Amino acid sequence: MTETAIKAIDAVVNIWTEEALSHRPDWGDEFFTGKMKAKNSLMTGLTLDEMIARMDSADIDHGFLIAAKSGRPGLKGCYHMPPQVVADAVAAHPEKFSGLIGIDPFTGMDGVRELQHAVEELGFIGAHLYPHWFELAPDHARYYPFYAKCVELGVPVQMQVGQSMIYSKDHRCRSVGQPITLDAVACDFPELKIIGIHVGIPWTDEMIAMAWKHDNVYIGCDAHSPKYWPESFVRYINSYGQDKVIFGTDFPVLDFKRTIDEIVALGFKPAVLQKLLRDNTRRIYNLD
Repeated sequence: MTETAIKAIDAVVNIWTEEALSHRPDWGDEFFTGKMKAKNSLMTGLTLDEMIARMDSADIDHGFLIAAKSGRPGLKGCYHMPPQVVADAVAAHPEKFSGLIGIDPFTGMDGVRELQHAVEELGFIGAHLYPHWFELAPDHARYYPFYAKCVELGVPVQMQVGQSMIYSKDHRCRSVGQPITLDAVACDFPELKIIGIHVGIPWTDEMIAMAWKHDNVYIGCDAHSPKYWPESFVRYINSYGQDKVIFGTDFPVLDFKRTIDEIVALGFKPAVLQKLLRDNTRRIYNLD
């Protein structure tokens, strides 16, 4: 077991069942087991019970499953995870999972209505966005109807900031998620809770600046191993940013237990660790 009794909440988890993987064409060895060093055994999928067992081994009490929209369907490597796949997992284990609905800016008002349906009818607690998959920065007008609907529904939106990855030799995404692009969004939607996930690397200090400037901007610490976090980010979490960062892994990009262990090894103040691993997420997502 980990060295903390805190029951963590993982705000960024990819559903990894065999059914979910069937909706992710052209994914696997080249990215997850190549660049991200995931174990080959993961690529056949896990049952929900196996995912929960891995979470429990790391003292992770709850995870947010993403019904991700990664690019425009029909393009190599792009996929939309059906919201019902996530909704069914949440319904089977409501004490362990909550759902986040993905955003595709090219779906227009149909996508906005899907967002509303996911929150009001399927119980999803927030939205999720991969700007680089659509090569549209977060402040592009195509996202604004979705942001407005999130405000109306009272749910946060998390989006990848920082550089994108090369997911395969055939799929190279431009890095459109520089954190400064959140500035206009936060100014235009001061009621919208915005979470810049993936730390913002290589513009971490810029991401910190956005979270400092705007009361409604937060940072997700997922997808980058804690032992490699920039020193400025560790200091930020342990001081004036202790209320602004939420825990995540982006599993299976990062392993649940290894990530928790690496965070514990950073030596955060006990009250800060409690906020990082659990309390900030509960507050931001109104889980009480």
